[in-house]
Amino acid sequence: MPKVLISDKMDPRAAAIFRERGIEVDEITGKTPEELIAIIGEYDGLAIRSSTKVTKAILDAATNLKVIGRAGIGVDNVDIPYASAKGVIVMNTPFGNSITTAEHAIALMFALARQLPEANAQTQQGLWPKNGFMGVEVTGKTLGLIGAGNIGSIVASRALGLKMKVVAFDPFLTPERAIEMGVEKADLDTLLAKADFITLHTPLTDQTRNILSKENLAKTKKGVRIINCARGGLIDEAALKDALDSGQVAGAALDVFVTEPAKESPLFGTPGFICTPHLGASTDEAQVNVALQVADQLSDYLLDGGITNALNVPSLSAEEAPKLKPYMAIAEKLGSLVGQLEGDAITGVAVEVEGHAAELNQKPITAAVLAGLMRVYSDTVNMVNAPFLAKERGLDVREVRHDREGAYQTLIRVTVTTENGERSVAGTLFGPESPRLVELFGIKVEADLDGTMLYIVNQDAPGFIGRLGSKLGESDVNIGTFHLGRRNQGGEAVLLLSVDGTVTEPLRWEICNLTGVKQVKLLRFA
Repeated sequence: MPKVLISDKMDPRAAAIFRERGIEVDEITGKTPEELIAIIGEYDGLAIRSSTKVTKAILDAATNLKVIGRAGIGVDNVDIPYASAKGVIVMNTPFGNSITTAEHAIALMFALARQLPEANAQTQQGLWPKNGFMGVEVTGKTLGLIGAGNIGSIVASRALGLKMKVVAFDPFLTPERAIEMGVEKADLDTLLAKADFITLHTPLTDQTRNILSKENLAKTKKGVRIINCARGGLIDEAALKDALDSGQVAGAALDVFVTEPAKESPLFGTPGFICTPHLGASTDEAQVNVALQVADQLSDYLLDGGITNALNVPSLSAEEAPKLKPYMAIAEKLGSLVGQLEGDAITGVAVEVEGHAAELNQKPITAAVLAGLMRVYSDTVNMVNAPFLAKERGLDVREVRHDREGAYQTLIRVTVTTENGERSVAGTLFGPESPRLVELFGIKVEADLDGTMLYIVNQDAPGFIGRLGSKLGESDVNIGTFHLGRRNQGGEAVLLLSVDGTVTEPLRWEICNLTGVKQVKLLRFA
């Protein structure tokens, strides 16, 4: 039975979902890093919010961990590259608090437009400042949207409902999607020049860090109002302070800061500045939604292999996983075969699918090939870290999908590039539980890939099989299965046979010295 740890406070219904689905769950919150390191090795899954910091030290101690689920969007508290290297999937729940965050951005926009916090404070002081606060309407104004993903698109729809015009900057926004959203797609400089209000809804990356820099803030329409409910670091806070003081920016509302908790900031006390303590996702509905979503996502993966909203591996729905399982099994065996035979000589890998395999999601099939292949270099490799290991080794990985009909209902071909040229293996399925090798380096051969096997390249000649059988029998090694193929009569032949017993290195050398033998390798398959 899989075991999950919930290490941050979460709606109790999350734990109930795990238990209902047959997963053991512990709710242990508030632990120090040292205390978490002491217990994390027991768990297959970890459910967190923002308090738990999943560091290298914790990942090193998490010897059984397979998946981390973040109840929320931001995963700044998870070392994703190291998790990937350790073969741990990292998921988030990007949609559970989307509406809540979008509504908070709209609320801050209204607060800026009508100076609500300042008016409230002075009114409660008994000043009745009726003539002291002249706000602006949002109707007819232009909202500049930096980031038009899930949350950004919700903000756009609300703004359009308020009769605003919306200009959006997002490198991934297609013209068709912009039309569908009812927004004008623009470059960043155009947005800065047009917008009366600017709201940010983009992740923090090297490309977006300080996207509202001193230079870009100077390009804005004078009197612009800026809202950030996304990530701290998207705005140069010192530059924003200067822009507020100069009047270039009439108002700014931040829910996020570069350093959190934000105990102090040069922006605090600046006229026209309002802030909230990272409340974008803080509604009852959002807290429940993300907790339930993370529980379902972790359960889907641990029970069925379904991968949803993963940040370091292709998604694979719970419905797809059972269909893909046999294809991934033969793919991993093909990768293992070619990896064991070619090893360090490989510089590139091509994965081709045709027939039924071509109708499926190819990404998991490719990941399975790489997992098998990269096991030559690491005994802790899996589908999650295999692509990263391949990239580290500089392997060029290509995917090819064929619509053509071939000799088999389904076929997966793995071709590796080496200094001596290309080498190819291919496999098919004779049934969900019957993966079969059908081609090995250009030679037709039908073989199961299972257990311990001997791979032998020899000259096709009478008497060889008898001599080999005698040699194995003398060493008390039994032959389980026997698969033979050749290029032509009297030419090069390959032999794959599964064996019961130990093939020692001296025995392998004795086989190498049999007449006509060119190569002998011992292969192992899970």
